[in-house]
Amino acid sequence: MTTEKQIRFWLIGLVVFLVVLFFLRSVLLPFVLGMAIAYFLDPICDRMETWKVPRWLATVIVLVLFLVVCIVALMLIVPVFTTQLSDLIARLPAYADVLKGWIERMLALLQARVDPALLEKLKGTIEGSSGKAVAWFAQAAGGLLTQGAAIANLIALVVITPVVAFYLLRDWDVMVETVDSWLPRRHAAVIRQLTGEVNRTLAGFLRGQGLVCLVLGVFYAVGLTLAGLEFGVVIGLLAGLLTFIPYAGSIFGLLISVGLAALQFDDWVRVAIVAVIFFVGQILEGNVLTPMLVGGRVGLHPVWVIFALLAFGALFGFVGVLIAVPAAAVMGVAVRFGLKLYLGSHYYDDEQGSTGETPV
Repeated sequence: MTTEKQIRFWLIGLVVFLVVLFFLRSVLLPFVLGMAIAYFLDPICDRMETWKVPRWLATVIVLVLFLVVCIVALMLIVPVFTTQLSDLIARLPAYADVLKGWIERMLALLQARVDPALLEKLKGTIEGSSGKAVAWFAQAAGGLLTQGAAIANLIALVVITPVVAFYLLRDWDVMVETVDSWLPRRHAAVIRQLTGEVNRTLAGFLRGQGLVCLVLGVFYAVGLTLAGLEFGVVIGLLAGLLTFIPYAGSIFGLLISVGLAALQFDDWVRVAIVAVIFFVGQILEGNVLTPMLVGGRVGLHPVWVIFALLAFGALFGFVGVLIAVPAAAVMGVAVRFGLKLYLGSHYYDDEQGSTGETPV
């Protein structure tokens, strides 16, 4: 088979895969979550196998412990999280009134220098926009609570995901060997090299960045709560979770927490303490957590990660968000490999590639 036919074959396969993924996106969530859990826990099972523990028994032990930890964490966090989120929704109108008072005082200071008609129009616009914003946020947050509870009760998510994770985790090594036997023999070594690089990238980013998110979420939640900020658990956990998106968690947490602190506290020193918590978190992330847990193995640029999350989320919904980083890792490795081939070919330098052979 010529190179052109091979490229055509794999491109057609990729298009078919994306089309199937698009049409089945509404039912893929338990399977994608199960695969993600299996990928996260596979190294632990591999380590237990080196201790002469059978694979099926290691799978049962690891998966049961994982589910117990998740259930205990949810039992401890969810009640506090939902209570604080409900209280925050209830407080929004009062916070909006305080914010409107600040704006009115600022407008009063500008009244002597601005046209009265323009000032009145600006005041009306701000009042209308603030009311709409509060109503929208309250409705969205309330819907999130109700829909989140409904999703948590879905049998497909609660029952099917652990079953899928169990079978994938038990047969992970067998599946890898089977897929390896399907590789085209001529390019098997190159494909193994590329998949190994993809695996190192994913392991460094997903497992490492997941631990970074967990540590920062706990740090922000505890720090904001000790600082006396109301709804500190909600803001801290959300900020830690959003750390998965580069810079999103710190910016979100800093703006929301400082804004709430300014509304809640009369002392600007306490507002500064809240801001310092996020600056310390950023220092901790950049100098301790990321070098220790993620390291320099990732090779995923933050802008590329943000683009992948937005693009796949828009195409495939929540399932797209879950597969965005693996897809970004695969495409990043493929682009680097293609660039390497290009730099060693006659397309880049006629003298290097005068024979017309492709250096694969």
